[in-house]
Amino acid sequence: MEQLLQAISAAIEKEPLALGAYEDLYHICLETMGRERDPAQAVRYLRRLSALCERSIRDPALPDGKVTDLFALHKRVCLAAAREDFESYLLYIEWERAADKKFYPPRRRVLGQVVAALQALADGELDLLTISLPPGVGKTTLAIFYLCWLAGKYPNDPMLTGSHSNSFVRGVYDECLRILDPHGEYLWHDVFPGIEVSGTNAKDCRIDLDKRQRFETLEFTSIGTGNAGLYRAKTLLYCDDLVSGIEVALSKERLDKLWETYTTDLRQRKIGDQCRELHIATRWSVHDVIGRLETEYSGSERARFIVIPALNERDESNFDYAYGVGFSTEFYHEQRGIMDDANWRALYMNEPIEREGLVYNADELRRYFELPSEDPDAIIGICDTKDKGKDYCFLPVGYVYGQDYYIDDCVCDNGLPDIVDARLVEILVRDKVRACRFESNSAGRRIAEKIQEGVKAKNGITHITTKYTTANKETKIIVNSAWVKEHCLFKDQSLYARSSDYGKMMDFLCGYTVAGKNKHDDVPDGMAQFAEFAQSLSGAKVEIFERPW
Repeated sequence: MEQLLQAISAAIEKEPLALGAYEDLYHICLETMGRERDPAQAVRYLRRLSALCERSIRDPALPDGKVTDLFALHKRVCLAAAREDFESYLLYIEWERAADKKFYPPRRRVLGQVVAALQALADGELDLLTISLPPGVGKTTLAIFYLCWLAGKYPNDPMLTGSHSNSFVRGVYDECLRILDPHGEYLWHDVFPGIEVSGTNAKDCRIDLDKRQRFETLEFTSIGTGNAGLYRAKTLLYCDDLVSGIEVALSKERLDKLWETYTTDLRQRKIGDQCRELHIATRWSVHDVIGRLETEYSGSERARFIVIPALNERDESNFDYAYGVGFSTEFYHEQRGIMDDANWRALYMNEPIEREGLVYNADELRRYFELPSEDPDAIIGICDTKDKGKDYCFLPVGYVYGQDYYIDDCVCDNGLPDIVDARLVEILVRDKVRACRFESNSAGRRIAEKIQEGVKAKNGITHITTKYTTANKETKIIVNSAWVKEHCLFKDQSLYARSSDYGKMMDFLCGYTVAGKNKHDDVPDGMAQFAEFAQSLSGAKVEIFERPW
């Protein structure tokens, strides 16, 4: 059977418009699903056939009369796979809805990776999945579709949904009933024929499918309302936005209490070892439930933590969906401009930080609009070279005026090594940096030699030295932060773009906290090195005085 499926699939790839082969592959997949207990093989080919149908429908060489036939076949393919494949289910149950009313197709390009992770959770490849996305991009709606899909697959096993408020869980309850309505606009009952709603309880937000049972198929509750003996979770424990808002997020004590309530209330409702966990939330704090779960399970192959920020590395929206249902780059830029930086990064970029643990607060840094008119005493820099992975190479340039150091330019880049090295040579030559110290850890010495040669080749004047650092990084950052705040001046926010190297530098500097994990500590570490280098050059003090004779 596998050989036959491969042969037909190969024939379709060779002749994309041979629609008879499409029908053959579809019927053989149906036969395979009917004969074998494990339908995974047939579902795999149905997904491939679905992609082929989508591609061929857009082929301008396809005769108009065949478009309708292929469209109808695609619908049958999605239905055949929908019970086992979450994405096929999403495509099918909205098939009759108007294009501009559909939820998943306009969002598929972005949410496809989330759908794949939810499939892995359902297939037992994962025990824990957390999804962190900005507000309003469809994460909860996607979870509602997921709940209804699992409810159809396992109607006699309970699932529990928990959140921060009764009003939220009531909204999820109502939306599930809309999807399950046999007279509604969704085709859920085509996917799960014979499965009916056998009972509802609007007061307690419970929906039972198929046979009546003590613990209903879909149960909804707000956290901390006393769930002992009332709820169970066998298929899935789903937690959505357990942190109610910034008031809770700003209180370490309330977050500690929330974690205790989650572990002793919601999590204790799980039955057996097969119950999976799904957490979806807008991140507020490194101490929220997802943050603590990440600390506990970050090294596990059975856990996955998905984070999609509002803006990508090009400072463009990740959620500019079709039909105007998403958010444009302009919207996010405007939102960023009117929000507090910590709130923006937590709420929209999913980079939660603790304000009380910030080493550098943006409001306490010294700022300037332009350099002094006279020539600087010196122009210096340091370079914290890129080590591996997503580390950043950081080189700030400081213009020295007495005891003040104006940070007027920088490289803050995690790109390809050759490109970053060229940029380092360029900034040293362009700013006429007189002295620059490179950290010689790892590959730092080799990079320093390469940059020195590059500077000389361009007739630059920079003298590069290296220093090996053995001090603890966090300690070094903290003890040098006071000097940086007192002696370093940074550009006013109106003078640089958030997506520029300077903007990245300021974001990383002002986001470093001692109260939780830091994804990027290269900039605060680099500024600590800058402080040490600057102080090593100012050991002697020069004073001008009148001649006494």
